[in-house]
Parts: sequence; C-alpha cells; structure tokens
Amino acid sequence: MIIYFGPLIFGFLLGFILGTRIRTNPESGLKFDASVYLIFIIVAFIISYLLGPFPYYEDLPLANGFLAAAIGIIMGKLIFGREKIPQKT
Repeated sequence: MIIYFGPLIFGFLLGFILGTRIRTNPESGLKFDASVYLIFIIVAFIISYLLGPFPYYEDLPLANGFLAAAIGIIMGKLIFGREKIPQKT
C-alpha cells in the first residue's frame, strides 16, 4: 500500500489557510462547541468515502485530500481563528 503525500499536504495546507480565516461574530450568537466539530468530522468522513480516491490511487477508499482539508480547517480554526478581544481597563 502506497500513501500519496501530495494530496494530503496540499489539502491540509489549503484547509489550514481557510480555517485561519474563520472568525466568530459575538453579535450573531453562533458558537462552535465540541459537538459542531464532531459533526463536521463525521460528515467529512462520509463525504470523503462517497468521493472515493483520486483516479489510479489504490491506498484507501477515501478521498485523502478532502479529509486532510477538513482536518486542516479545524486545526486552523483552533490555532489562529480565535477572536482577539481587547482587554478593558
């Protein structure tokens, strides 16, 4: 079994960059709890399975690049996508 690192790296980087752009708006009332991330991962696995691998790839029956992008979105959101609230003095 050969693991192709190109789609994994490119998907993760693209997802990470998109994840850093996600900001929460305190006025909207939307919150990203752990349940939202869990549902996102479950839906990403289902879509990844339905998409299937790239043509001529025979490593896993999943779209590895899509799954890496989904993980990159979550990592980018958790690391850099937080709202910077100024401290009140």
